[in-house]
Amino acid sequence: MGEFIMETGSTQCTAGRETDTTAIRAVLDAAVEAWNRGDGTAYGRLFTPDATDVTFMGTVYTGGGEIGRAHQALFDSFLKGTKLAVEIVSIRRYGPATAVVLTRGDTYKGARPARLGKLASYTLVREAATEQWRIAAVQKTRHRPLMEALSFRFQPATRPASSSADSRAS
Repeated sequence: MGEFIMETGSTQCTAGRETDTTAIRAVLDAAVEAWNRGDGTAYGRLFTPDATDVTFMGTVYTGGGEIGRAHQALFDSFLKGTKLAVEIVSIRRYGPATAVVLTRGDTYKGARPARLGKLASYTLVREAATEQWRIAAVQKTRHRPLMEALSFRFQPATRPASSSADSRAS
């Protein structure tokens, strides 16, 4: 399944959008690289000073410094030696300086899992002073396809209207 890119309210030229999309991808690639090295400082630098990270466990970290510090503690203990796999499902642009990116991903040791079981929604912003894209917010959750299917079966009104997000997220 490929990703889709949707521009909302953007008046930029196509070349500018492609450059931004490449830069947005580069931020997420850098996050994976920092994670895979166990480098909390580098990971935290990818976030804005007031960023919010809602972890899979429900912990909320605020600011790139705190996110980096907490992840370094995790990389040195519970997440030691783990790798991060991320696939972009969609990129939605909201003007020239904001993007929401839906990803599928997972942490692992050894072989990369064939099925990535977590979803994350990233909000990236282009900082005016540096023109660099950074993560302003991320929320991660585990995808529960069986529970989702049961919900859809017994209460069809819970099925998302857009088949693009729900079919790509599974």
